[in-house]
Amino acid sequence: MRTKALKHAVALGLALCLAGPALAQEPSASSTPASAPAPAKSETPILAQAQSQATPMPVPASLDLAQSVERGLVANPTIVGARAQLQGSDYMVNSSLADFFPTATASYGFSRYGEQPKTAAGANSGDQTTWTGRLNIHQPIFMGFKLLKTHQKARLSKESNDANLTQAELSLISAIQTNFLSHLKARMDVKSAQDSVERLQSQLKVTQAFFDVGLKPKLDVLQAEVDLATAEQNLLKAKNSHDTTRAKLNSLLNLPLEAPVEYVGDLVYTPFGLDLNECLNRAYKSRPDILMGIKSVQMAEKDAGITASDFYPQVTADMDFYRKGDQPGLSGSPNLSDTGKSYMTVGASASWTFFQWGSTYFKYKSADETVNKVRAALDNTRLGAGYEIKQGMLSQREAADRIGVAKKSVDAARESYRMALARYQAQVGTNTDVLDAQAKVSNSEAQLSQALTDYQTAISSLYVAMGEKNPELSTVK
Repeated sequence: MRTKALKHAVALGLALCLAGPALAQEPSASSTPASAPAPAKSETPILAQAQSQATPMPVPASLDLAQSVERGLVANPTIVGARAQLQGSDYMVNSSLADFFPTATASYGFSRYGEQPKTAAGANSGDQTTWTGRLNIHQPIFMGFKLLKTHQKARLSKESNDANLTQAELSLISAIQTNFLSHLKARMDVKSAQDSVERLQSQLKVTQAFFDVGLKPKLDVLQAEVDLATAEQNLLKAKNSHDTTRAKLNSLLNLPLEAPVEYVGDLVYTPFGLDLNECLNRAYKSRPDILMGIKSVQMAEKDAGITASDFYPQVTADMDFYRKGDQPGLSGSPNLSDTGKSYMTVGASASWTFFQWGSTYFKYKSADETVNKVRAALDNTRLGAGYEIKQGMLSQREAADRIGVAKKSVDAARESYRMALARYQAQVGTNTDVLDAQAKVSNSEAQLSQALTDYQTAISSLYVAMGEKNPELSTVK
């Protein structure tokens, strides 16, 4: 009964070996090997991503800051690539885990003697042609901790790629928020330029009327025309900047460049509620580049452990099933006994390379120095993170102070323009006073919009430096 079972096992192994090439040519043969089963949970995200890529996202009519960030995190190709890298590392974890389990290898072949083997009496002692089928089951028992550390390194690599995805998301959030704020500033600049053009057009009409009745010289009219032309050029530049920032936002959100999306929002000031120590603590805890640095150190340590595995003996076990015959069908031979036609062997082996003139030792020392190098890089990353936090704090404080000064400047400039215009209309002021006052209004409004933009940009940079996602750019989080 046992011999019959062994025959069936050998026949099944040989059938799989012979059918393997044919199955590999089938276009639909994409199953996972039995030694490395992929978990079902990893197939769902791929299917969802394929469906999302097959169905284009609709073009929205309007987006605020938070909605823009959320769309970018879904549709931007950089994020799609980072997710694919993370999914690939998940498969590598499964692959390294499969190395702990036994492998099955089937082989099939023949050998032929030059002459028919015979005994001294002239009888056949064996077959001139022998066909052999073999099924080998190989199990690693102890590989000097190499398999364990390789699996641990694969898990660390997955965690590092997870942090890399977060880093890519933060970089994208920073880019979207920076360009969104620039777009809002461009919109404010367009409004300011339009107001400037309207004021100068009104002043030109007043000046022309005074000139027509002989109350003002032609010089005043010419000065008003020159300033109006300059304001119209500034308006064209502001509109171009507005369209350019919209196109950049569309590209970050994977939208058509000419999509008429209205990005809604206002540049406002709200106090920032965190101090330097709190920002530093959050950064050291949450920044993905620091987490990636930590994982890099741990992976370097695992590499050193993998190198050190050569110091230990390697122990494996094998089970082999054989079937022989004088025909390709392995049906047996009259020259073979029953045990010679079909048999099984079981064994274990150990090998240990205990002397290589220091080759393994120096490889291990080199890997150990790599660990020190990666640790130094991690320390440098922490220093850089601290500097970015400090720089962001100083930038937002500076911008906050500028906002207060710029608001007062705008109020004073507008009042100065009103008074200069009233004096000119009352024939006690000059055209130059009006034009200068109008220019100061435009400059003060530009300074206010720039200060508001710089403040919000500094807040965005601070949260990115802390490693935190803040789509709506709330200053208290």
